[in-house]
Amino acid sequence: MQDAPPPQAAAEVVAPPISSVAERPAGGSPSVDGRRPGLMERIPPHWAALAALALAAFGLWQWYATRGEFNRTRDEIALRLRDADAEARASRLASKESQDLVREADKRIAALEAKLAESQSQQYALEAMYSELARGRDDWVLAEIDQTLSIAARELQLAGNVPGALAALQAADARIARLDRPQFQGLRKVIQRDIERLRAAPTLDVIGLTARLDQLAASVDSLPLLAEGRPQPEVEQTAPAPKPWWSRFGESLWSEIKSLVRVQRLDAQDQSLVSPDQAWFLRETMKLRLMHARVALLQRNEAAYRADLKAATDWLSRYFDPRDKRVAAALATLGQLNAATLSVELPAISESLAAVRSARAPRERGGG
Repeated sequence: MQDAPPPQAAAEVVAPPISSVAERPAGGSPSVDGRRPGLMERIPPHWAALAALALAAFGLWQWYATRGEFNRTRDEIALRLRDADAEARASRLASKESQDLVREADKRIAALEAKLAESQSQQYALEAMYSELARGRDDWVLAEIDQTLSIAARELQLAGNVPGALAALQAADARIARLDRPQFQGLRKVIQRDIERLRAAPTLDVIGLTARLDQLAASVDSLPLLAEGRPQPEVEQTAPAPKPWWSRFGESLWSEIKSLVRVQRLDAQDQSLVSPDQAWFLRETMKLRLMHARVALLQRNEAAYRADLKAATDWLSRYFDPRDKRVAAALATLGQLNAATLSVELPAISESLAAVRSARAPRERGGG
């Protein structure tokens, strides 16, 4: 391998001599400095201007296109940012609403849990009460029957209320039958015996007699007294003949004078002495007698009952007008009331009451 020549030698070999360059023909267009002209130097000036103008136009077009693309990209990015911002706001709003709904749902769930706990506690209390009532059901029924029969016994003894006592016994028998306990069969037999005795007992219509006494007492104010009677005017059968004026005047004057004085025949001598005040006291005393007879009827006091009716009958016959239909009807009612018999012996229901209490006694001792 040969060594490369030095730079100076290479330059000398490559570069032709000046004399030789100068001797080249004119067609070679050598440069002033003797070098060969380049490509740009060989292009005409107007073509270079056109090329520069084209390059400038291409660069301007490229800049405008790039700028438009940049603007479109920027607008699209801005639009996407706005959409993203709107979606983010909507998401935040939906998230807030969801949180509100969750909080409200939590509150409702807490309220429902509280109500559920309360209902469970009430259910437990009701179950406890039901179990307690179920255990003492027989005791409750016996206590109610005892109270009902006690009231019926008092009504039967004081007022002779046979239908009430019979209804109480029948209700007690039905309650014991619904219990369906074999240990209460003896109690049912005692109650049924008392029911049969009450059905066979004679009855007294206390309610009907009381109503008739009340009606009679209410009609006392409308009954006419004997002292209030008036003579019936005489009815002329034929029409009077015409009379002169002085005769008619005299008859009219005489009629006015006669109206000032009234003469009436009375069978008794003291009825005419009843003044308006005495008449009021007489009517009020009659009402009191009838009310006292009503109380005696309820108490089964036959002596007082008949004494009051007798006094009312005597006063009605003595001081009131017997010709009046209302007075005659009142006297007939008093006679029917006086014919009623109060001395009716009614059976007692003490056996049923004693049987119920004897059935309650072991349970009360066991409970105590």
